[in-house]
Amino acid sequence: MENSAANNHSGHNGHDKHAGHSPDMFRDKFWLSLVMTLPVVFWSVHIQNLLGYRAPEFTGSDWIPPVLGTVIFFYGGWVFIQGAVRELKSLLPGMMTLISLAITVAFLFSWVVQFGLIEAEALWWELASLVTIMLLGHWIEMRSIVQAQGALQELAKLLPDTATRVTEQGEEEVAVSELKDGDIILVRPGESMPADGLLQKGTSDVNEAMITGESRPVKKSEGDEVIAGTNNGAGSLRIKVTGTGENTKLSGIMRLVAEAQTSKSRAQNLADRAAQLLTGVAIFAAVATLVIWQLIGMPIDFTIVRVVTVLVIACPHALGLAVPLVVAISTTLGALSGLLVRDRLGLEEARNLNTVIFDKTGTLTLGEFRVVDMATVEGVTGEEALRAASAVEQESEHPIARGIVNTAGDREIKIPAADDFRALPGKGVAASVDGIEYHLGGPALLKAEEEEVPPALKESSEAAAERGQAAIFLLRGGQVIALFAVADAIRPESREAVRALQDHGIEVAMLTGDAQAVADAVAAEIGIDTVFAEVLPEDKASRVREIQAMGKKVAMVGDGVNDAPALATADIGIAIGAGTDVAVEAGHIVLVRSDPRDIPKIVTLSRATYGKMVQNLWWAAGYNIIAIPLAAGALAAWGILLTPAVGAVLMSASTVIVAINAQLLRRLAL
Repeated sequence: MENSAANNHSGHNGHDKHAGHSPDMFRDKFWLSLVMTLPVVFWSVHIQNLLGYRAPEFTGSDWIPPVLGTVIFFYGGWVFIQGAVRELKSLLPGMMTLISLAITVAFLFSWVVQFGLIEAEALWWELASLVTIMLLGHWIEMRSIVQAQGALQELAKLLPDTATRVTEQGEEEVAVSELKDGDIILVRPGESMPADGLLQKGTSDVNEAMITGESRPVKKSEGDEVIAGTNNGAGSLRIKVTGTGENTKLSGIMRLVAEAQTSKSRAQNLADRAAQLLTGVAIFAAVATLVIWQLIGMPIDFTIVRVVTVLVIACPHALGLAVPLVVAISTTLGALSGLLVRDRLGLEEARNLNTVIFDKTGTLTLGEFRVVDMATVEGVTGEEALRAASAVEQESEHPIARGIVNTAGDREIKIPAADDFRALPGKGVAASVDGIEYHLGGPALLKAEEEEVPPALKESSEAAAERGQAAIFLLRGGQVIALFAVADAIRPESREAVRALQDHGIEVAMLTGDAQAVADAVAAEIGIDTVFAEVLPEDKASRVREIQAMGKKVAMVGDGVNDAPALATADIGIAIGAGTDVAVEAGHIVLVRSDPRDIPKIVTLSRATYGKMVQNLWWAAGYNIIAIPLAAGALAAWGILLTPAVGAVLMSASTVIVAINAQLLRRLAL
């Protein structure tokens, strides 16, 4: 899985000039070229005159610079020439083309001088130092890219190599690749989950931080889903395998991260166009430099040095790194925070968001019933009433009944056994708990029992009716003792998420098929002003288009099949990770944790990413406004001239600055 993700990335990442290359290759070439460059520089006549020393002379010492310079050209420089051939074949001349032109011109010119065909000074030391510095720059670049992609490798390392499979014959240790859906596996305390699955036996706190970004361990009990790569806590678990290999959520996350790192944003397209333009400008400037200095009557070796320096200093090396490195870092940073970027354009657009539309059910709410309000008569505590009601309802599969039972579970209330459970057709249910008879049901139960709502419960009953919530009454010995308002429970994180978006200056709206009263109640509790209620599934996309027509940049957040058209229509579709595959496929960004508080993080990440891209584009290309004329010899009259080696240092410096600036994005707090 690790290799497939890495290979998938390297083949299409906008750095095809490095296809088949590795940091180790550039490192090795750099060090060996550096060792050969030192004697070339030491025995260079130009350097000797400049520094006022005399190198030892012996038979053949004059041939040290040309011989080693030639070896450096073919050993260290050939990788650039191969890259140039690829660029020219694809009709996209760029960085490799300029580097190759520079070193080839210097190489051929130096041999012409060496054979005495013209009177000039050879450029062996310039050629050797140029190749060496370029190798160093590319080594730094490749290391930066690999480090930025490192999160993929870290994710791959989460999977153990082996698993303990439980069979009728006992336990056996097998390779993870041998696991099949339906297998039962044993995961001991402290071990990582080897596959996706359903917990069959045991309880434990599971650390899902590397998958979801959630720092707190998540309590898992029978029937809960576990994810491959997460780390088991103190419990011993038996798990039924539901996904292995490429079908695990971990593999899906790795694919999404790799695809996002390879998808091009508008900034990347701008960088590509700028690199091509800069290549054209560099070649034109080099030709103009050659013509002008020769017309002035300067020596040919002076002119060639100026031409080579122009070609070197204008290399769009940093431009090739400026955006892809930021893309790689921001995508992995997002993934480690529970944000999976499926489409780079979606993340890029998020910085301009001014409206976020939430689907209600399953997004702002849990999509499950819970007791959202409760009132009791004097002398009865809420815990006591909920304990009795959940005991009566624990055998029922009705959604409202499950909502009451689940609320008791959420509050860690121990539910006692109930006896003599029976349904009361059209009214509710009844059972005996601890020897006491309880009846539970809605208004129809009160009517049948000829009971009135007690004054202590009257206000809560009317409020539940206004909010469109189900009012469930608990009767003990024929007397009403408690009221439970049951509804789709609001996620605890929703209020904070809405407030954070509003603090970003973003308008928040809610879209739902529920009745207006229900929608208004949820919106009021969360703090949302704009509500679209009773919207049919097929009309959700139309509502998104209506808001877009007002000039708004819209994000849609949803989790269901009926949200998919709206997610695809919005400028940014944000899918809740726990939702359906259709919704996830339609979204630009997926929230692994199903936590709406992660949506403001998208805006923060988008703005920070775009800022780094703009900064890097200026660092990569802006310096050429001054550098190219300087390299061409514009200040020669004042004695200011750049050598090709100095030009290479300046060009490499811009690359290093771009790499460091991109790495600073890792400090972003999401």
